Order: sequence, then structure tokens, then C-alpha cells
Amino acid sequence: MTAHQALHRVTTMCRVLGVSPSGYYAWRKRPLATRTRADVELTAHIDAIHRASRGTYGAPRVHAELAVLGIHVGRKRVARLMRALGVCGISRRKRPRTTLRDQAHRPAPDLVARDFAAAGPDRLWVADITYIPTWAGFLYLAVVVDAWSRRVIGWAMESHLRTELVLAALDMAVEQRRPTDVIHHSDQGCQYTSIAFGLRCREAGVRPSMGSVGDAYDNALCESFFATLECELLDRERFRTQADARLAIFDFIEGWYNPRRRHSALDYLSPMIYERSRGTSDRTVPSGSTIDTGGAISVPLLERVQ
Repeated sequence: MTAHQALHRVTTMCRVLGVSPSGYYAWRKRPLATRTRADVELTAHIDAIHRASRGTYGAPRVHAELAVLGIHVGRKRVARLMRALGVCGISRRKRPRTTLRDQAHRPAPDLVARDFAAAGPDRLWVADITYIPTWAGFLYLAVVVDAWSRRVIGWAMESHLRTELVLAALDMAVEQRRPTDVIHHSDQGCQYTSIAFGLRCREAGVRPSMGSVGDAYDNALCESFFATLECELLDRERFRTQADARLAIFDFIEGWYNPRRRHSALDYLSPMIYERSRGTSDRTVPSGSTIDTGGAISVPLLERVQ
């Protein structure tokens, strides 16, 4: 009624709505109820958290973030206020198949058998490749994820699907973590079954493991990361150039997913915070250090996105 006072008289609107003018004015002077006032304040916190999450968090992660801030409310209340605010989390979509098997190469045995539980860091790594569409053609991303903390410890991007792509991601992971006995689990893509990749694993003391052909569940943990990447970034942005895509992927992994994004499997902690809370030393290479990309030239980490 207040919003329409310039167009209609208050007495007329009260008569149409079946309320008394005195009751309307008394309602305007009455302070907000304690519950309503608390909902207004809580809604402001929810909106700020949702914006900080890049518009990706649903009620469970918003609820976890509120708890960290010392605001303890029910998850259903958070969901109700998010609906009233008109915000929600984003859902995942299926990603297309990119695995191409080379029949001439023998795959490694499956040392995981769909059991992705790891007792500590650098016991089990999972790896895979996905593609990022751009107006200038596909950009391919290879990652290595620590199954214990869900942290992306190695990644590489190229405009091709040659073995050098997965070698660069593996080299980054080895350089950062210095493992002594780790299983590297992937699908049976020709990049992972190649002789060059097998030799590099042997040099680094990494034990290769591969799931069956055409079964996403055999590498479900890495598929889960790609699903998150796609629904939280790739489905929401379109890239004109591959350079734009490289910068966006770098920011997503190193600026959001690893240090800040809350993971439901980690008691709603981010991968980096989870590692630190469990007393794991941060072995990430400093930003000014160099990482061997598999060739004769070593380049700074940030230059890998150029």
C-alpha cells in the first residue's frame, strides 16, 4: 500500500483489501517482530556468502559458512531464506566422453577398485582430462587430484591431447608434493597408457593404476572435480580466446577451489584448510618458483596460463 500511495488513496486501498485505515497505520508504526528482524539480518549474511561463493553455494555450504562465522541456525531456515531471496546453488551436468584408448598399449592394473579412501596425503592421486570450449577452439585441461584432501596438486592446459599434456600435470604434482609411494589412478586414455608416461612414473616412483574402459565410476573422484568445474565455471561463462579460458581456469583452481571452496566430503572445509587442519605441511611451490613442464625449459607457475 505504501508503494501505491501516489496512485490511490489509503482509504480506498484499505476498503479493497478489507482492512481498516487505523489498523494499517498502527501496523506501520509497530516495530518488526524479533524473528522477522533476525531473518532480515540473516538474509544479509546469506546474500553476502552467496555472492562471495561466485553464486555457486547452495543451502548446505551457506549453512557451513554461517557456522564458521558463529551464526548457528537451522539448514531449513537457510534454505527458506535463500528461496525468498531468489538465490540458489547450481547443479551439475554430464560431461562428454574424451577418453581414446590405444589398443597397442597395455593398461596398468586397477589398484583402486573404486575405493578412493586415502589414509593420508600423497597415498592416492587421481587424474583425468577434460575440454574447455572457446570461440578459438577447444582447450584441454589435465589435472592430478590428491584423493585425501581433494586438492588439485597438478594441472596443465594445452590446445592438443598429446601425451605432453598429462606429463606436464604429473610433473607439477611431483614437483610440489615429492611423493615417496603414491598410486596414480586414471582411465585408459592413450596419453596415460603411453610409453613416455609409464617411464616418467617409474622415474618419479609413482605407481600407475587404471580403471576399466568407458566406466566413469572407476574414476569417480576426478569426474566429480570436473563436474564441479563445469557447473560452477564452464556452464556460466563463454571464452572468446584460449588465453581467457586459461586465466579463468587458473583463477578457479588456485584462487577458489583449492584455498576457499568448501567441500562436503571434507566437513565443509576447503582442500588447503583441510590439509592444514590435519597438520599436513604445505608443500606447494611458492609463486616465484619454477616448475619443470617436462621439457628442457622451466617456467614460473603463472607463465603456464599465458
